[in-house]
Amino acid sequence: MTRMPLPAPTLHTARLRLRPFDDADAGDLFALHSNAYVLRYWDSPPWSDRARAERFISGCRQMAEEGSGARLAVDRASDGAFLGWCSFNGWNPDYRSASLGYCYTEAAWGHGYATEAARALLGWAFDTLDLNRVQTETDTRNVASARVLEKLGFVREGTLREDCIVNGDVSDSWVYGLLKREWQPSSEPVPAR
Repeated sequence: MTRMPLPAPTLHTARLRLRPFDDADAGDLFALHSNAYVLRYWDSPPWSDRARAERFISGCRQMAEEGSGARLAVDRASDGAFLGWCSFNGWNPDYRSASLGYCYTEAAWGHGYATEAARALLGWAFDTLDLNRVQTETDTRNVASARVLEKLGFVREGTLREDCIVNGDVSDSWVYGLLKREWQPSSEPVPAR
């Protein structure tokens, strides 16, 4: 499988801007990923070392250079506030598949931002990469994330039993899938200007 670079796009929705990460995002990113409450359903413990944020941003650039996916910072359009991130990764052009992921600040919860950002990124990915399937997983206790996925049209396909053990806490994960023929883009992202 030959890969080419995949520049991370900038996408706009009615309320959000999705954009490539830059070094100035390290503080906001560390605050997000060091919050134990935000990461209580995550598959790894909260960050305790700020250098993790720099490595995350470097990993975003590497993902784009390798052509394996795109991880975008999500800002509120009205005031530029950092809300979190949304990504697709593990892009396999032979199988026409990828995985979706996201993480948002507590202040962003309950406003529909996760759904809006993921819809924009999925629209771009289905159109640009000729995807056939997108897969994702969520902790079975994370009902809010499951609702986001179901609003986007994802179908729960199974349960990975005792999939994660973080800080001694054992949890199951639900596997969700979305096929191109099931994709219903209700609002298209506006291309960057």
